Amino acid sequence: MKHSSGYAYILNQIENDQCVILDGAIATELQRSGVGQIRLSDETHWGFDALHISPESVLDVHQRYLQSGAEILTTNTYSILDAPSYTADYDIHVARPIHWMDLARDAIEFPRKAIATSHRHATAAVAFSIGGEIETRDQQATVELLLKIFEDTPPDLVLFETLSLIEDNLTFATIEMLIESGWPVWVSFRRCRKGVCGIHGQLWGGPEGDRFGRLAQSLERMGVEALMINCLPVNRVEGTLSWLRDFTSLPLGVYPNVGRYAEAGWQFDGQMNAEKFADLALGWRAEGAQLIGGCCGVGPAEIKLVAEKLSGISRGRPAKKAVRKLSATGRLSEVRQNAALGAVKNWTDQKGRQLFPLPFPEITVDPGVFVPTQGSYLIWKYLFNSGIGESKSCLDVGCGVGILAIQLALNGAAGVTAVDIQPAAVENTLTNAFRNGVADKMTGVAADLYSFMPDNKFDVIVASLYQMPTNPRGQVSGHRDIDYWGRNLLDHFIKNLDNYLAKEGAAYLMQVSMLGAQRTENLLQKYGFQYRIVDFNLYQFNAVFRDNLDQIQAVEKLSDAYHFKFGAEEHAMVMYLLELRHR
Repeated sequence: MKHSSGYAYILNQIENDQCVILDGAIATELQRSGVGQIRLSDETHWGFDALHISPESVLDVHQRYLQSGAEILTTNTYSILDAPSYTADYDIHVARPIHWMDLARDAIEFPRKAIATSHRHATAAVAFSIGGEIETRDQQATVELLLKIFEDTPPDLVLFETLSLIEDNLTFATIEMLIESGWPVWVSFRRCRKGVCGIHGQLWGGPEGDRFGRLAQSLERMGVEALMINCLPVNRVEGTLSWLRDFTSLPLGVYPNVGRYAEAGWQFDGQMNAEKFADLALGWRAEGAQLIGGCCGVGPAEIKLVAEKLSGISRGRPAKKAVRKLSATGRLSEVRQNAALGAVKNWTDQKGRQLFPLPFPEITVDPGVFVPTQGSYLIWKYLFNSGIGESKSCLDVGCGVGILAIQLALNGAAGVTAVDIQPAAVENTLTNAFRNGVADKMTGVAADLYSFMPDNKFDVIVASLYQMPTNPRGQVSGHRDIDYWGRNLLDHFIKNLDNYLAKEGAAYLMQVSMLGAQRTENLLQKYGFQYRIVDFNLYQFNAVFRDNLDQIQAVEKLSDAYHFKFGAEEHAMVMYLLELRHR
């Protein structure tokens, strides 16, 4: 197949060591522009709906990226693999039926129109986006049908984006099919030097050695024409491209995220402005990037400065010695990581409080809300014994039914904010607060920890967060969190603790032994916190932990994580309660 003039220009730019400027994200730019009811998630198709709801807005985004200096315009088809199933839902809402293949054609025509309007036929190309792995035969058949669309409405190249696991699924067979059909194919992975990287920067898998590098070599032999990394935070880019260069001579590129994903939509990062992003791009160019742009959260302003700053800048070729030093030390530091039997006169504590029966808060558990865990009980016991929270502003992260938030209020807190990702849990906590006579001190917020940003800081924070090593093998959607080490929430909490905790405040965090102490200690040191162990308890594995035993043992082999085994079948972990303060 003969290359279009636009794609021939791209190849010539690469050949002459000129940086090719990619566009930024379409979906997050549609959100930023306030287009209709566009919500961004895997379930709502990452803006694909806009091709039908607001086609003029999609065209406008393409035009703005082109005016900013982009040389590759990416189609608004990231979710195309699932399009045949969800476009059928539109039929009952509109006068005319909607066919996903027609929307795919529109997705190609809009950037084409932008290029024609700007007279950029010879200096810009259209990349057809396919997001995520090809996991099923139906998804592969969708790509086969795309070939029919391409016959009359051709893009310049096909871009497989945000691939993650290196598995024996249908992805690579589908890539080969497109190459054999004569289409230029570029491939982009959500990976960093240390493995599969989540949207918030968390690592999804254990050490893989050269697996990703060797895959790059295989893709080159297959006929893929460029390899990139995308949909990862900017701070995870460093070291990856220079490392990949040892394995492949393919053109390498990067287009990372700025901000974070939350249920309410993309949360833009006000700290990472266009100037800072462009400065980072200079560093990626120095590391050998030949293709540079942006993913979620990156808009025309960033692309414009990237194009200006990288004009005429040759790509760097880092010394091999520096690359080996990074690969030898980078991963190791990452790895080291109700009884109602009447009161008994003498059963009291040192404060004279009756302990039999135990004065536990009156709690009900609403349907669908998590019951308290052993970790929550450990923290509750410490709050009860210590009386922590009196006259303080307090925060309960992951409140569930509210036993910790309520105990803080019973201890005399000035006010308690209870946060949980489940709205039902927040409502349950507020109801239980009323049962215990502390509703006037309680505020509830339904929020994902990844997007929660309070207006003020707190004197006392308690957090009993979900911690479970999870095997990442299996179907992985584009932006789903996979937790190989079981540390996603814990690590995120520590990294952002300075945003929550007052200068003289204290946070009480439960951690299980299967996560390892060294990684926690390193993070606390890095982010300016001191710690001490104020309590611990042993807890026998329940069914959920037994179901994940293989993954728990895999993590323990790779780190200082541990648990105890008794006899043939009994397993127990240690739950530690850490007190964290600013150093």
